[in-house]
Amino acid sequence: MTKLAFFFLAGALVSGAATETFTGVITDSMCGNDHAMMKVSPNERCVRDCVKHGSKYALFDGKNVYVLSDQKSPEQFAGQKVKVTGTLYQKTKILKVDSISVVSQAGSSQKR
Repeated sequence: MTKLAFFFLAGALVSGAATETFTGVITDSMCGNDHAMMKVSPNERCVRDCVKHGSKYALFDGKNVYVLSDQKSPEQFAGQKVKVTGTLYQKTKILKVDSISVVSQAGSSQKR
């Protein structure tokens, strides 16, 4: 029984999502792209405040908001444009984070 369960789990992982790179802004799951309703500025302060009150760090890619699996590292990137490498689970819209790096104005990125 244990071997059978292992094979099903391994099969699900193999047939699951692959590692991808996403570019967007670190936000929170409640505000998404619009922080105006909270009347807290700048946006990075709003993101951090919302997370302190129960929201989750997320990535807004211009169209979608993906909750990030890592809820510690994104704090330093709140409100910034970043590149996230990881695995997106479409069904849950959770992005399993492998790495996060800042996207500079010139388009290059710095890993942190």
